[in-house]
Amino acid sequence: MAQVLEFKLPDLGEGLTEAEIVRWLVQVGDVVAVDQPVVEVETAKAMVEVPCPYGGVVTARFGEEGTELPVGAPLLTVAVGPQSSAGEPEGSGNVLVGYGTGAPPARRRRVRPTVPGRPAGGPADDGADGRVAPAVGRGPQRHNGTVATAVVAQPVRPEGPVPVISPLVRRLARENGLDLRELTGSGPDGLILRADVEYALRAAAQRPVAPAPAPAAPVTAPVASGGTRIPLKGIRGAVADKLSRSRHEIPDATCWVDADATELMRARAAMNAAGGAKISLIALLARICTAALARFPELNSTVDMAAREVVQLDEVHLGFAAQTERGLVVPVVRDAHARDAEALTAEFARLTEAARTGGLTPGELTGGTFTLNNYGVFGVDGSTPIINHPEAAMLGVGRIVPKPWVHEGELAVRQVVQLSLTFDHRVCDGGTAGGFLRYVADCVEQPAVLLRTL
Repeated sequence: MAQVLEFKLPDLGEGLTEAEIVRWLVQVGDVVAVDQPVVEVETAKAMVEVPCPYGGVVTARFGEEGTELPVGAPLLTVAVGPQSSAGEPEGSGNVLVGYGTGAPPARRRRVRPTVPGRPAGGPADDGADGRVAPAVGRGPQRHNGTVATAVVAQPVRPEGPVPVISPLVRRLARENGLDLRELTGSGPDGLILRADVEYALRAAAQRPVAPAPAPAAPVTAPVASGGTRIPLKGIRGAVADKLSRSRHEIPDATCWVDADATELMRARAAMNAAGGAKISLIALLARICTAALARFPELNSTVDMAAREVVQLDEVHLGFAAQTERGLVVPVVRDAHARDAEALTAEFARLTEAARTGGLTPGELTGGTFTLNNYGVFGVDGSTPIINHPEAAMLGVGRIVPKPWVHEGELAVRQVVQLSLTFDHRVCDGGTAGGFLRYVADCVEQPAVLLRTL
């Protein structure tokens, strides 16, 4: 006898609490195999195809394309075939970032709220497309043009923190003066989701407000009108949150220097003329970064304010800024300090292509310890980049252009680049930051300096 199992949105990576449905890959009634991708979602980190751990017939889908779902929310239900000999439904056993399929999750009973003209206690399906009516307590439900608000008795909450899906939800409520104890969570065991807080805020905004007394004198103020509102969500929203946090928490400072990159460009040309795989310029700059970080490890660190400690890291996981059609992403080259220029070139190329196609995994976008930002590709000379929180520094590289330069006592045209270092002033002083940047500039001007570290 077939058994209907509920597949929930799994944990897709460190710190991710929700994802947006971009494209359904299956329809209700389709037959799916174990580990077959069933939906494409966008998180704050990347686009991900989510595989289903069960094989069978899709009986329902939850959420239209463009809908945001929290981790743990139902994605779809699958009617599976006969059970295994142990009495457990067959699953893939695979793990997707902390999500296992060894045992099926218990199904939550969904109840349709009573609405005029329709008896209570009907089936959960809300049409041929398999959508399911939202759980009671999520707000107004619309049927045949009539809005009916579900009424749920408020449970008596115990003393202590109210359970919420993430700290971001708690902060959202706090910043808007919303008492979480007045809400009924629609998540498992009354867990308060982001959608619950947003619904409560919308409802509060729609309540009539007593008119304020007229001012003694007319006051005029500019009123903005028109324009296009663009939601800050997905990658764009994650970038906004991270940059805002960096500016709020990190006391950063920037120093910069112009360097003659003529010899570095000649060295690269000689390497590529010798045959074999071509060496990219960013790979050479990355090799210089790792050598500089070995001399100045203070800049390969993070700050633990709770413990009031600077944590110097042993490995260099080098992030690099990559611009894509979906926004700025920062892929991470793992163990960059242990790779030579050829290996770095190959890894940069692989991650750049994955970023362009939206195929980066959450693991390839997290865990960086230092970032290299080659903004020269945009045709600009300099910048004061914002540190990629929780890292301690970022090296910026401008465009390399011919400029007049004094070389060996004579005026000459040389290939000049501006280098900038933005650093967390809590981890070091200007002397250390300046020493790091000067060493990088020396390696750019005289690549033979790197021979000491090879």
